[in-house]
Amino acid sequence: MAVQKSKVTRSRRGQRRSHDSLKLKTLSIDPVSGEKHVRHQMTKDGFYKGRLIKDLRKPVKEESEEVTS
Repeated sequence: MAVQKSKVTRSRRGQRRSHDSLKLKTLSIDPVSGEKHVRHQMTKDGFYKGRLIKDLRKPVKEESEEVTS
């Protein structure tokens, strides 16, 4: 089992743990849809900085014509 060379003071332990806390991600509001999203990432509907980057709408199914032989 590992044994420390010397005691770690409460101050030193606290300084080490000071960066362990969880931080909330910064959210932005999209100017087009008004939806909240994580900074530097597109919204769920495919917009980034007010422009449509990726069309995420479901494609419309066209009725297939039956071929009779």
